Amino acid sequence: MNVLLFDYGTGNLHSLRKALELQGARVRVGDAVDGADAVVLPGVGAFGAAATRLAPHADALRRAAAGGLPVLGICLGMQLLLDTSEEGPGCGLGLIPGHVTRLRAARVPHMGWNDVRARGAEPLFAGLDGRRFYFANSFAAEPTDERDVAAGVEHEGVTFPAALRRGTVAGAQFHPEKSGPAGLRLLRNFLETVR
Repeated sequence: MNVLLFDYGTGNLHSLRKALELQGARVRVGDAVDGADAVVLPGVGAFGAAATRLAPHADALRRAAAGGLPVLGICLGMQLLLDTSEEGPGCGLGLIPGHVTRLRAARVPHMGWNDVRARGAEPLFAGLDGRRFYFANSFAAEPTDERDVAAGVEHEGVTFPAALRRGTVAGAQFHPEKSGPAGLRLLRNFLETVR
């Protein structure tokens, strides 16, 4: 399976590439979707800078996703699946309608391990409901349609989406590549849905 690890200049490419390769994917780092069986948008960075780097490729990514190409966004990558963010200027891909807002918790950034609860029979979380994943975020997704929330998490009394899904487009607010065996299993689950 050929996975494009999209390089918009701000992501955590090395560890994510290794984690995907451990699950059997052939990973190409770049920005051209041609020949990819799936696209992964990595995390780490600021929305404004990433949106600027993503902009020249946004239409191609939207067309590919509309054609059924599976997309997985991780942390910042998930936030880029939405329309806009309070963090900075620019537009996301709008693949999942919604907005990203500052996390309304007493302690921000939210850094550390939290239990994630899947909603329904979400394939990303097969065998993983209630498992702990590693988060590092100051902003959280607010999708327009609550049905797009695939899993939730609670941090200091504030509940927010831990994962989103709309068709073949999915996102995880946490970092599976830094979440040990549970994170690797989530990446494997994603690749299995692609297959």
